[in-house]
Amino acid sequence: MKAAIIMGSDSDWPILKPAADILKQFGIESEVVVASAHRTPAKVRDFVLSAKDKGISVFIVAAGAAAHLAGVVASYTTLPVIGVPINATALNGMDALLSTVQMPSGVPVATMAINGAKNAAIFAVQIFAVGNAELAAKLAAYREKMVEEVEKKAARVAAQL
Repeated sequence: MKAAIIMGSDSDWPILKPAADILKQFGIESEVVVASAHRTPAKVRDFVLSAKDKGISVFIVAAGAAAHLAGVVASYTTLPVIGVPINATALNGMDALLSTVQMPSGVPVATMAINGAKNAAIFAVQIFAVGNAELAAKLAAYREKMVEEVEKKAARVAAQL
């Protein structure tokens, strides 16, 4: 199991690092690449077209100011592409969100929340877990731990009332 994390600029890394951390937590290898749809289009194309040979099955792609990268990646592959709109402009990421979610029919990009890299990684884990019972069990345990953490926080708040 391997996922690619692609960003158009290294300035997107602080937003995408939680995705790499989640993937690692679940034992999923990731390859991180900086490649711009506009500044290095050949690098994007070559990387995406060689992805299957590298064992990559899912792409997590940052959608920054111009927000074209996820769509360009999707245009070169039939593998799942998960777009993460980045808050990189005065529009607070709304431009990236709308550009990512409005893909043309037939070239889908699963779109996460603005700066939603953690959810992108969890979604990638869900994709991998479809055919992997061990990973599905890890995902269920992760969710259960999340429930427990929320209940502990709620109990602390209730104790303060």
